[in-house]
Amino acid sequence: MNYPHQPVLMDEAVRYLVVSPRGIYVDATVGMGGHSRAIGRHLLGEGRLICLDRDPEAVRFSADRLAFLGHRVNAVEANYADLDRVLRDLGVAEVNGILLDLGMSSFQLEKSGRGFSFSRDEPLDMRMNPKDKLTAYDLVNRSPLKDLERYLKEYGEERRAGQIARAIVRARMKSPIESSLQLAALIESIVPSMHRFKDRHPATRTFQALRVAVNKELENLEILLQKGPSLLAKGGRLVILSYHSLEDRMVKHAMLAWERGCTCPPDFPHCVCGTVPILRRVLRKARKPSPEEIQRNPRARSAVMRVAERI
Repeated sequence: MNYPHQPVLMDEAVRYLVVSPRGIYVDATVGMGGHSRAIGRHLLGEGRLICLDRDPEAVRFSADRLAFLGHRVNAVEANYADLDRVLRDLGVAEVNGILLDLGMSSFQLEKSGRGFSFSRDEPLDMRMNPKDKLTAYDLVNRSPLKDLERYLKEYGEERRAGQIARAIVRARMKSPIESSLQLAALIESIVPSMHRFKDRHPATRTFQALRVAVNKELENLEILLQKGPSLLAKGGRLVILSYHSLEDRMVKHAMLAWERGCTCPPDFPHCVCGTVPILRRVLRKARKPSPEEIQRNPRARSAVMRVAERI
């Protein structure tokens, strides 16, 4: 089996995550198992790894790649929003670290055939878990104009959301928009070349928006941010890699709130809410890939890593 290139910020993520080599760690988005393999090589004794992914193909690939850990690894098909249930089913009360890599895996982009990328012609699917019902085809061909515009604006931060949404509605009235290249070509046809970014296809934000909406990515991240701290042992760490500003903003605000604790208005003379800090930021500023890593892997250019520790 040919495995993809090294995961984004792999060495840094593992270094900040694995604080106790004999502990229990979770890779909540295992993908092709790159990060997990590196984590597994740092574990000692009965150090244990629990891997989750909502994509059954990813679970199969990663289970094969992590077989060297034997009974010390569990590969589970599950959404990371259900991490508390997964740990409960495995009889685990708390863990020493949780890694969340919110990027797309190489398999999903290049080999899944689900239309995540506009570099090849594939059905408009975009489901990370093929068992889910809602597809990108459904959103593109059945969403009311206002909903479609909202998806593009909120989830893709697309400045031309209204123009693109109207073009999609006009096109689908003639015939359904069925493939990734068909949608990409439609968007490309309405964005003047003078307004395009040199290193970004004009359909990039639309594809991001549809993928986020189909997979409820922001809702799932919000759930994980609510549950995550309570699943960590004292000194345990949460390492999150995000790839667009919506995700990173959510992570940053959550970590600031965990560290601050008190929610009283700033003009109160003393705290009356009783809320105490539960995590501290290990990195005061987000860590980004080096120019060398970006050169090796252009997909890393938008990656941002944040780390917090349970106190």
